[in-house]
Amino acid sequence: MIYLLRHGETVWNTLHRFQGRLDSPLTERGIEQADTVADLLLSEISTSRQAFGIDVSPLGRARQTAERIRRVIPQIAREEPRLAEVSAGTWDGMTKFEIDNEFPGMLDDADAFDWYFRSPDGESFDAACARARAWLADTHLPTIAISHGLFGRLIRGVYSGLARREMLELPVPQDGFYHLRSGEFILVSASTADVLS
Repeated sequence: MIYLLRHGETVWNTLHRFQGRLDSPLTERGIEQADTVADLLLSEISTSRQAFGIDVSPLGRARQTAERIRRVIPQIAREEPRLAEVSAGTWDGMTKFEIDNEFPGMLDDADAFDWYFRSPDGESFDAACARARAWLADTHLPTIAISHGLFGRLIRGVYSGLARREMLELPVPQDGFYHLRSGEFILVSASTADVLS
């Protein structure tokens, strides 16, 4: 049983910067989102007799979110490097506008979902999926995982056997989480609990 969370909104999220392996802190809204998700998660697991581990990306925004979760669910959290965001190499921390100006032509014909993997020195789609697959294969106990937008898409996609395009188009909410079970992922949020695959 896996509950997959994305960190709360960050300063760079509001500026449309792709953070990758760089970092920016949670905004006030991001802290509120993390607190809301913590309450939702507690409600979801409160009837479970199982103990949950917490795997956290080592990046600051995920660790800051984990601190908010652990205020409500006081479990030991361990850093899990495989949950880190996909790196776009030298493009980490940049906006699409900045990339297009500094690397002319590299984003030609790119769309909102595939541009991350056009970086000349970033992590490849296949390498990132292999990392997601390895983490899933090693996760045998009930786990709360705190990760990132793009990498969270890949975890869900690999888990459910989606095609590349389907993975990259998945939503990445910051005010809910996904329950992964039986090859499906279900969004749990204050407003919905729809089966997404």
